[in-house]
Amino acid sequence: MRTRSLVTATLLAASVAAAAQPAYAAAPAVQITKIYYDSPGSPDFGANSSLNGEYVQLRNMTRKAVNLAGWTVRDATRRQDHIYRFGTFTLKAGKTVTLRTGRGKNTGTTRYWGRSGGTLAYIWNQTSDTAYLRNPAGKLIDSCSYNSSRRAYKVC
Repeated sequence: MRTRSLVTATLLAASVAAAAQPAYAAAPAVQITKIYYDSPGSPDFGANSSLNGEYVQLRNMTRKAVNLAGWTVRDATRRQDHIYRFGTFTLKAGKTVTLRTGRGKNTGTTRYWGRSGGTLAYIWNQTSDTAYLRNPAGKLIDSCSYNSSRRAYKVC
């Protein structure tokens, strides 16, 4: 009888300890890994080379390809022209895609926001901002904030 009580008490203590462990959310399959917000040579007049020096990088953290069609990247403003929506695009397992602000030819590793038109074409503020990554349903998948004018980029 005493052995049974001791076993029961031990099992009960183990189940309470297991339940008390903190729950960790699974890391997102796609993460924002870097924002280069102060492109080389800026401030300038929004030359395409400078706009493309400003970018955000996304990495597929899984061993499976992720279809990013309909996913969005945006900054902290509520401006509709500060939202990039992925068209047909698949990010391969373990790979990174760089989303550049200016114009260029899209590839499997680089996408272009397609912005032009001077200094107002930049997306990322030079001192502080937040990048948000959302899936097609609008669910927030990842975000990365920075608040510094001492560096040109933030590793997330």
